[in-house]
Amino acid sequence: MDTISIKNLFKLKSAPIEPKQEQLPKNEVIPNDDSLEESRKRTYHESGYRDSSRTSGNHSTLSICLDAVYSKFQNEEKEMVEKQTKLKEAYVNEQKNRETEIKAFIVSQETKDEQLKTKNKEIENHQRIIEALKAEIIDLPRNPEKYNVKASRGASAKFWIGALLLLPISLYLLTFYISTSYSAFFKSFDAKSTVIQSVLDAQALSKAWNEGVIEGAFVTLIPFVFLGLGYLIHMFWENKTRANYIKLGLLFIVTFIFDCILAYEIESKLYELNKTIESLPFNLKIAFTQIQFWGIIFAGFIVYIIWGLVFDFVMKEHREKDKIKNEQEIRQKKAEFFQEKINVLKKEIEEIIASIGNTKELMIKTRGRIEELQNIIDGVIIPTKDYKLYASEYVQGWVTFIGEKIAVSKTEKQTMIDDCISTYNTNLETVGANSDNQNLVYLSSL
Repeated sequence: MDTISIKNLFKLKSAPIEPKQEQLPKNEVIPNDDSLEESRKRTYHESGYRDSSRTSGNHSTLSICLDAVYSKFQNEEKEMVEKQTKLKEAYVNEQKNRETEIKAFIVSQETKDEQLKTKNKEIENHQRIIEALKAEIIDLPRNPEKYNVKASRGASAKFWIGALLLLPISLYLLTFYISTSYSAFFKSFDAKSTVIQSVLDAQALSKAWNEGVIEGAFVTLIPFVFLGLGYLIHMFWENKTRANYIKLGLLFIVTFIFDCILAYEIESKLYELNKTIESLPFNLKIAFTQIQFWGIIFAGFIVYIIWGLVFDFVMKEHREKDKIKNEQEIRQKKAEFFQEKINVLKKEIEEIIASIGNTKELMIKTRGRIEELQNIIDGVIIPTKDYKLYASEYVQGWVTFIGEKIAVSKTEKQTMIDDCISTYNTNLETVGANSDNQNLVYLSSL
């Protein structure tokens, strides 16, 4: 088999993995790029022919020789500074972009750190305000004037004391007017009854209801008339006007007259029981001379006035207490408002901290990538498609010697060539220059 037929056979077997020719940088000062590449290819071809002659075309030796060829190719590529610069340009640009990203991450992190400081200060300020408001809520009942609240100190205590006094006085008035109204209008006296028994009847309410619904309702509800009059005294007394003073005077007169009527009726019944033939008919003049008459009036009317005054005092203290309570509620709502702001700020802080964590992770990854790119830039980039081109020339020279100089049968020679091509393909796989990755670059740091 002649040299041409052997080379054609090799080209047919290695066609799927033969790389496209790489152009050298335009600014490299050489007379002719094509002639330089052809010279380099011829050199590899001749080296393959020469090494094959020394080993009789042994394919096992070819594997070792291809390793040496790869090392030689690395050294040659390392010396091509402009070509390396061009191959590394993409990595240099990516490195610059990554460094710009790092700067942006640093600025972003500094901004978020400032945001954290600001929000933490806001939380501290809000907490101080909440503590101050809580202290005011506690101190308000004791020192209302300190907070410009127009309320009496100790209003709450005065209110409860007045309320406790008002309850038994109210019960007294209910008992008194139920009993006296029943005695005055419905009860029949007998000679055995004492004055107190005649005025105050422990069973007045039940007896009145037994006598009829009207009697029972009258006796039950009449005390509330006096309580209502006492409430009106408080209402008129709140607004101190001339008209209200007149109304107050009329209320006192009406109440006094009604008590006089009750006392007169009771006293007249008692007088009728004890009168003689010589006794004069009972009248107001006689009633005014009786001690029990005035006792009934003052037992009701004076207590009624006391009830009205205590009720007015309780309502006044309730207003004072309400002023303090309202101020406390206002401060409580403010405290709740600031607490809600604190909760919102805490959520925002959590989000910022999570964002800072993500930024740090990205910075770590980006710095790792920058180091990888720096290793690539500091190392030597091996264009594997170029290596495939020159390794192919070397193997062609190797196979050419087998075809021209090895005196064996055609079948054995073809077997040797197949073994050499197999060794060549294995070498491409080993150095990362297989057909699947022929458009990638192989990195080697020397």
